[in-house]
Amino acid sequence: MAVTGRLGLLALLGALAVGLLFPTGTGVAAVAAVLLMLVAFDLALAGSVRALRFSRSGSTSVRLGEPAEVALIVTNPGRRIVRGQLRDAWPPSAGAEDRHAAAIPAGERRAFTTRLLPTRRGDRIAARVTVRAVGPLGLAARQGSHEVPWTVRVLPPFHSRKHLPSRLARLQQLDGRNAVLIRGQGTEFDSLREYVIGDDVRSIDWRASARASDVMVRTWRPERDRHVVLVLDTGRVSAGRVGDAPRLDAAMDAALLLAALASRAGDRVGLIAYDQQLRASVPSSSTLLPSLVNALAPIEPSLVETDARGMVAEVLRRTRRRALVVLLTGLEPAVLEEGLFPVLGSLTARHEVLVASVADPRVAEMAASRGSAEAVYDAAAAERALADRTSAVARLTRRGVGVVDAVPEELPPALADRYLALKAAGRL
Repeated sequence: MAVTGRLGLLALLGALAVGLLFPTGTGVAAVAAVLLMLVAFDLALAGSVRALRFSRSGSTSVRLGEPAEVALIVTNPGRRIVRGQLRDAWPPSAGAEDRHAAAIPAGERRAFTTRLLPTRRGDRIAARVTVRAVGPLGLAARQGSHEVPWTVRVLPPFHSRKHLPSRLARLQQLDGRNAVLIRGQGTEFDSLREYVIGDDVRSIDWRASARASDVMVRTWRPERDRHVVLVLDTGRVSAGRVGDAPRLDAAMDAALLLAALASRAGDRVGLIAYDQQLRASVPSSSTLLPSLVNALAPIEPSLVETDARGMVAEVLRRTRRRALVVLLTGLEPAVLEEGLFPVLGSLTARHEVLVASVADPRVAEMAASRGSAEAVYDAAAAERALADRTSAVARLTRRGVGVVDAVPEELPPALADRYLALKAAGRL
């Protein structure tokens, strides 16, 4: 029970005034008794919150940064109207507008829509629904809480999807749908077409030209049904923040763009997320983007060193055929020296390996600063970090590993371009 409302406040002020005018114990006791009776009467007439029945409907998933709506349907089976306040509580990261004015007549139902604007990936779970039913005089209220389960999964935002149309256009060129000739080891014959200026004369099909009225050339398309395995390092390195987000988020964005592109190319794409144990796994498929986005949503960085040996063993166990293995990890020399380098040979012997890493633009900015003694020291440290990173890239390259090292905004398109280059060269 709670004293509430403007009438309740006026009643209390009236009781105080009477107590001041009639300071005798009898007068105060009489006023208190009357006020208590009014409160009890008001409480008796307030609607019951225990008998309310609840159900939900609405969004079950939403991309990070986009709004979602969840409807709460409240049924009042009692004999009195429930009038007051309703709070549909969610975690702070759900960004919920959770307070509603409630008026639910007896025997009827009302819907209350809670708007969410999540600020973090993962599962946002509704906490509880609290209803405060005020009596007709506004002097007292009944209050009760109810568990009404609902979960909204907040998916990665996939900002890099803006780069997908331009990469798909280049993929169509590789597939021979446009008047562009692509040749390379491992490509497959697609069709014949008339010769146009700029075509490679080595692709002229002389037998077909002899039967036709014009010079004919062969067009080629990259092999399909190749395997691409995305390996997401979710260890300590992925927890480092670049700008306003952890490295893991930028790596996810790059993985989603590559997965969408490779799926459209007809390749089979799978995912492994690993640190010291398997965090997520999506089997290879040519139509996996929805399941991939759903699997990535709840993954958070773990503050542990990644077990590179276990990660590589997991890749080798799951991937029997030759594949493009894309490791989305860090390029810190100490981490590579103790983790990836000792086991890299077993991976490159069976698969084409590509390492993609998120670079921090702040390091390059520090390396260029010279305004003060402190800035010079910062620049020296930044130059050392860049030199170590360059050395790590060189060592990976000498071992036959491709490297894509770019800032968060540039990593997804750069990784997609490298994939297309491998396709064009016939290496995938």
